[in-house]
Amino acid sequence: MPALDLTATSADLTRTICDIPSVSGDETTLADLIFAEVSALPHLEVYRDGDTIVARTTQGRAQRVAIAGHIDTVPINGNVPTRDIEIDGEPFIWGRGTVDMKGGVAVQLKLAAELVAPRVDITWMWYDHEEVDADLNGLTRLARTRPDLFAADFAILGEPSNGEVEGGCNGNLRAIVRTHGVRSHSARAWIGQNAIHSAAPVLARLAEYRPRDVPVEGLVYREGLNAVRISGGVAGNVIPDLCEIEVNYRFAPSRDAAEAEQHMRDVFAGFDVEIVDLAVGARPGLDAPLAQEFVAAVGAEPRPKYGWTDVARFSALGVPAVNYGPGDPHLAHHDEERVPVGQIDAVERGLRAWLSGS
Repeated sequence: MPALDLTATSADLTRTICDIPSVSGDETTLADLIFAEVSALPHLEVYRDGDTIVARTTQGRAQRVAIAGHIDTVPINGNVPTRDIEIDGEPFIWGRGTVDMKGGVAVQLKLAAELVAPRVDITWMWYDHEEVDADLNGLTRLARTRPDLFAADFAILGEPSNGEVEGGCNGNLRAIVRTHGVRSHSARAWIGQNAIHSAAPVLARLAEYRPRDVPVEGLVYREGLNAVRISGGVAGNVIPDLCEIEVNYRFAPSRDAAEAEQHMRDVFAGFDVEIVDLAVGARPGLDAPLAQEFVAAVGAEPRPKYGWTDVARFSALGVPAVNYGPGDPHLAHHDEERVPVGQIDAVERGLRAWLSGS
């Protein structure tokens, strides 16, 4: 397994770390390499919790910025190793993780090595298990064991944002809506009650649902309510007595957890609804002085983040946070995932200039 060369370009680092498979649950090899490299840097104080690595400058600056990125990816589907491609004459790096979010991680690793005396103290975080259930997330674990490491005046998540600043994020709720019936032989269907047929009103409500566009502190968040999985059936000759529809609700950061859950129960009133996962969003946080300095320094026009990201974890701790990283979020998890080399370079320049005060 190759060592990580933190003197390489951010683009070359992206290629290297993308070629090291790190699907959620299999991050140890990459985590070991990151830990070995940053532990050798004398200007950083390094802490490891499982496959999450934290490296901090301790310059005694008046302000501290946390900069985080996850090292796991969704499953590989024939898109590793990476390869270089061109689209309309523009160079891209193609492959799993290039967008979500190893391009951002590469920039963070390079700057962590080179910014020996930044104008603010920096807490660098590289963490595991972001792409799976929230209770497995490395930052969830770290918040329990070392909440002091989250102390900061401002936070940046290197999630893909096309090199623009995306403030806050939508919340994310998953629910199971169940319909019940009575089993019988399919030759005598009238004896039973078909739970799959009873799911038709649930699907109708979803088809008729019109999601909101919600202004929050100057940014407009788009909500969404969608069926993402449906299951039911016992055997080819049995009328099913249970059908389950998994519904995903993306809700604006103006709603809290209780409001999001109540909305789901209102939409599916009369049905059996179980909430199985719920993570509140994060308000934009762009009114914080450091956030305003950062936006001005990188010359970006703030936009809303429609997906859920770990900015919400920082926001819940009172730390304003934004998303800023290379890559088109529409290509996250896509089999044609690819990142423009120019965006990697631009994000590195923007962060370097702001953090160094140059």
